[in-house]
Amino acid sequence: MNSILEKYNAVNTFGKLIGLKLRVIEPGHVEYKMTITEDHLSNPFAAHGGAVSAMMDGILGVAALSLAVEEKKLVSTVEFKINYFAPVEKGDQLVGRGKVIFKGNRLFSSEGKIYCSNKDESLVCSGIGTFNSYPAEKNELFGKSM
Repeated sequence: MNSILEKYNAVNTFGKLIGLKLRVIEPGHVEYKMTITEDHLSNPFAAHGGAVSAMMDGILGVAALSLAVEEKKLVSTVEFKINYFAPVEKGDQLVGRGKVIFKGNRLFSSEGKIYCSNKDESLVCSGIGTFNSYPAEKNELFGKSM
């Protein structure tokens, strides 16, 4: 894994808080895993949409980041859209995959899907996002990784 991605994974305290586990398949293509715990629930029966949305933002953004770092760039979310298809429950094991579908000079677009691996890989949601890329040296923490 690229040193910028390693540093991002190490400092992503929110990702750790919600239990995200990252795997870069190849630049521009990533996988995140997360097990739904009691901390993710909005009621006794289902996870809060915000927990799943946070996972999707990570999937889409890190797909873009994993490609941007090849040009010594970072990314920030401009916007993203999510469609929910099924609720998730405590104990569900989510697997999300994201892939860059457009790379320009300043903008990237990624698409992603989250599946429930313990329920026959049923589709939980899909998303698409746009990300702004900028030189890593503009960020004090990551610019030192260059």
